[in-house]
Amino acid sequence: MSTQPSTQPAGSSKVRTAPGTASARFLSSLDDRRIPRFGGFSATLLRLELLRKLRNRRTLIFTMIMPAVFYLIFGLTNKDEMLGSTNAALYISVSLATYGAMIATTTGGAQVAIERALGWSRQLALTPLRPAAYILIKVIVSMVLGAVSVIVVFVLTAITGVHAPLTTLVSSGLLVILTSCVFAAFGVMLGYLLPAENAIQVASMVLGILSLIGGLFVPLEIWPDTLQTIARFTPAYGVGEIARAPLGGGYDHWAIVSVLVWLAIFVAGSALALRRDTSRV
Repeated sequence: MSTQPSTQPAGSSKVRTAPGTASARFLSSLDDRRIPRFGGFSATLLRLELLRKLRNRRTLIFTMIMPAVFYLIFGLTNKDEMLGSTNAALYISVSLATYGAMIATTTGGAQVAIERALGWSRQLALTPLRPAAYILIKVIVSMVLGAVSVIVVFVLTAITGVHAPLTTLVSSGLLVILTSCVFAAFGVMLGYLLPAENAIQVASMVLGILSLIGGLFVPLEIWPDTLQTIARFTPAYGVGEIARAPLGGGYDHWAIVSVLVWLAIFVAGSALALRRDTSRV
């Protein structure tokens, strides 16, 4: 009786694995992946995201030009006026620097709507990157854009002859940048709740209304008492009050509570919206 020669090389103990078994083993390995440190947050990812934003010329122009033009129209024309013990132009410049940071951080965060449309968020769902780490990266990058807006307005303020102690400007600028994280989280939340073609437009409209009611464009004293009460519960009011605190004259301590509460709401909303979006992968 003849036997078929073996096609397996002599001395080889390799066993062929069924395709189905290999696929199951691969899928099982995905469940066993280690979660990276800090949920995937890294300096490399932060740097790449920042470079991508800084290469967007439209974003930079929008961030730098709009607050500067508003200052020239509303601030410089009140250069010789006083609001209490504070120069009106200086008061307006800090308010408009705050508005510029709000615009920069919100639109920077809302651009995640474009990433969603391109399917980027679903790609992220396949990685160990945690939603909180992703949102934190977006917030930090947006705050850097806000810092650019603050610097432009304050440099223009000095050039036009509105002088203030350097410590006052530095303190106000740092407070603006710090509190702008509220609107960075707000932008990220809108980016996950709204379609790409509407997110930035809606964000700009909402910011305009909040800034008007919150006392960034005009002093709250011109509004009726009822509207002044409502204004104290808006995020723009808290951010503006804290930013202007170094100018003197005191500030409403409720502003700190307002900023912290709104920050918690927007961060939680962003995380929930991100999880809902990526759960459909």
